[in-house]
Amino acid sequence: MVELKDLIAVPSIAERLKIPSKTNKVLGPHMDAWCEFHQAFGHPIRNCLALGHQLDELVKSGFLNDYLAESQGTGASTTSGEEQGHEMPVHGEIHTISGGFSGGRCTASQRKRYTRSVMSLEAHAVDDILDIDLPFTKADLRDVIPHDNDLVVISVVTAWRKVHRVLVDQGSSADVMFWSTFNKLQLSSDQLRPYTGCLYGFAGDQVEVRGYLELRTTFTDGSASRTENIRYLVVNAHPTYNVLLGRPSLNRLRAVALTRHMKMKLPELSGKVIVIKFDQQEAKRCYENSLKANGGVHGGGAPAIQRGPRRSCSRGKRSGKAT
Repeated sequence: MVELKDLIAVPSIAERLKIPSKTNKVLGPHMDAWCEFHQAFGHPIRNCLALGHQLDELVKSGFLNDYLAESQGTGASTTSGEEQGHEMPVHGEIHTISGGFSGGRCTASQRKRYTRSVMSLEAHAVDDILDIDLPFTKADLRDVIPHDNDLVVISVVTAWRKVHRVLVDQGSSADVMFWSTFNKLQLSSDQLRPYTGCLYGFAGDQVEVRGYLELRTTFTDGSASRTENIRYLVVNAHPTYNVLLGRPSLNRLRAVALTRHMKMKLPELSGKVIVIKFDQQEAKRCYENSLKANGGVHGGGAPAIQRGPRRSCSRGKRSGKAT
């Protein structure tokens, strides 16, 4: 069987491949694995998505037929076994966020109203303009750096500023903005409305909510864009990210995010598909910071909540006011 490293060294094949630029960065989670195609550590050549996509194109054109005949029946079984034996490393826990405006809030009456709305077909009429297919293909893997568990981190535009380190968290029932981000956006506390519900998560504790506000938020890939009103809960907690986008905004946008393809797709009002690429380098930095932060929001410990008036949401009741 011809090994991949030998295959790409064949002059007639090498001249048809787009060789990536050399880099000193580690391109993947495996520090000791070497990729002869990228000439970099981080992943073995057999797991190289960029090379795999280019070889697929050569196979379709029939150029590699002779080489396929030599290795038929051997490579596929080896790769299958390796993939089945592979386990994703878990370096910590990322707790979900519960509460917020999703799920009917805190009181029994609010939850009952929410349940009735869910059961009502009229409450879920489909908007034909946004009801389009959002397919993911091998072409979406071309620019993806091989990874095991990179988080979904994007950038958005809100309050006339581009906000980086926005975590797309499908486990969160709320769209969250941290108090430090609120201040960086130079927003006024007068814009905050009192929040009477509960917010749990991070480390399983109740989180102090200063209030909520709606901001026009733009999602763009550079060629198309979509702007929606997003209702953010502003919380006092140690920020690893600037904003968390949860299920409310994702459902409103009808967005689909796939970590394998490192992209989020959503329909534009004219029927086009907006493709937002995840920032893998930013995601790695955020993840490393979350592990370093003792008691950080995503580090597995309790959040570092600033001092201030606290309130209780036990049994749907509360005391005090959001500040």
